[in-house]
Amino acid sequence: MADKDYQIQSSLSDRELQVLELVAFGLTNQDIAEKLDISKRTVDNHISNILTKTETENRVALLRWALQWGKVCLEGVNCCVLPYQPVD
Repeated sequence: MADKDYQIQSSLSDRELQVLELVAFGLTNQDIAEKLDISKRTVDNHISNILTKTETENRVALLRWALQWGKVCLEGVNCCVLPYQPVD
């Protein structure tokens, strides 16, 4: 299971990680689109792809996943990403 989780966390593109960070800040898809100067439809697609890749069903589950894997830093919490250590 750990190998699969590591593959998931490393399979997000740089743009998907950027969108994920903005989701973590509480921005709507429209807000994200305006901030990144892309269409809302493109953001919708990014969010859909992120949810699929992370095997999460909604934004709350996605944020839990992102915090677990150190993909977002919120108000000084979870800001230190530790290197992946496989379990023997």
